[in-house]
Amino acid sequence: MIAPGRVRQWGAGPVITHTLIAACSLIFVLSPLSGLNPAYGTGDALLAAQNDYLRRWGVVPDELFTFSARTALTPLTALFIHGSWLHLLGNMLFLYVFGVMTEERMGRAEFTAFYLVCGYLSLAAYAAANASSDQTLVGASGAISGVLGAFLLLFPRARVTSLFPFLLFLPLRFPAWLVLAFWFAIQSLAAHRAGGGPGVAYLAHVAGFALGSAYAWARYRRTTKVSSSPAPATEGDNPP
Repeated sequence: MIAPGRVRQWGAGPVITHTLIAACSLIFVLSPLSGLNPAYGTGDALLAAQNDYLRRWGVVPDELFTFSARTALTPLTALFIHGSWLHLLGNMLFLYVFGVMTEERMGRAEFTAFYLVCGYLSLAAYAAANASSDQTLVGASGAISGVLGAFLLLFPRARVTSLFPFLLFLPLRFPAWLVLAFWFAIQSLAAHRAGGGPGVAYLAHVAGFALGSAYAWARYRRTTKVSSSPAPATEGDNPP
């Protein structure tokens, strides 16, 4: 998996990234999807609670464009819902590794708006392309794809410290683009294991990544050109 090389004090610096991770994790643990909350029962009762929960808070394409107040909010609420432990852990790990530096570059207010807009539009894009589908879409993958797209534009030469299981968990430094490819592999595995259950489709990933890249290019293209000579600071390096 991935581990940042530079240790930061929790609550300092990238507060929004930390808050998003905490919120998604807490919501998942308390929800029926984690299977840990005894209030939702077990067996058929738990399964019914999970289905109701997903339909209430997730995006259902064939309902989204009815333009009711409730359905219009679901692309935002769905960003904080994850269908499985693998889905949650994969997303939060990559949000931390790549969100920290992106937030520090953008600032808290801009990063918050950027994250929510990328997430909302990526889910809406998938729903528009699959308007007749009744499959529930959940997860922060579209928003995180936006963060990844922005990261590659803002830090094109960045390297991150990674711990891959098949390399005996040895801490090795890889180009960020290679680690991002690993993220897509995790998403594919999560989608495969979910079977016909909830998930975020690849079109949402592509839309989020494209939105994040386009925004970073339009907003920061001049400053990134100026600072492109030296390699930008990455996780484990000294800050610029």
